[in-house]
Amino acid sequence: MSDTFEPRIVVFACNWCSYAGADTAGVSRLPYSSQIRVIRTMCSGRVSTAHVLHAFQLGADGVLVSGCHFGDCHYISGNHWAVKQFDVTSKLLRTVGLEDDRIRLEWVSAAEGPQWAALIDEFVATIKKLGPSPLRDGTSDRAFAEQPVEVQEVTE
Repeated sequence: MSDTFEPRIVVFACNWCSYAGADTAGVSRLPYSSQIRVIRTMCSGRVSTAHVLHAFQLGADGVLVSGCHFGDCHYISGNHWAVKQFDVTSKLLRTVGLEDDRIRLEWVSAAEGPQWAALIDEFVATIKKLGPSPLRDGTSDRAFAEQPVEVQEVTE
């Protein structure tokens, strides 16, 4: 892949752990790739297949969903629900021709700023190797960055 390819990556980060882990990385001035767009969600379990598909539809080359470690979820079992959602989403994405490595589910706590930075850099490198998403429709980087994203709560 060309060295000029700049991947567009959407990160859905749990408010209570992963987003706080990103904040810890920032406050600690840990360097990591700026090629991500973080969307704060109240829980990783609230990120639906529709949210991930919408990110790809808007031009994302990769999507990372990040939440609390098992046993630490603010909503008790939200991360267990996230695993179920992720499995469904992964299968669906395979049927539309996306590689498994374009979507990822990871657990990062508020105290894991260095792990957050390493995770982001590693995921960006993976997406760079894969190249642009086959679903990318030629939307400009600016249009992608300015597109409003709405995350709705999952209710059962």
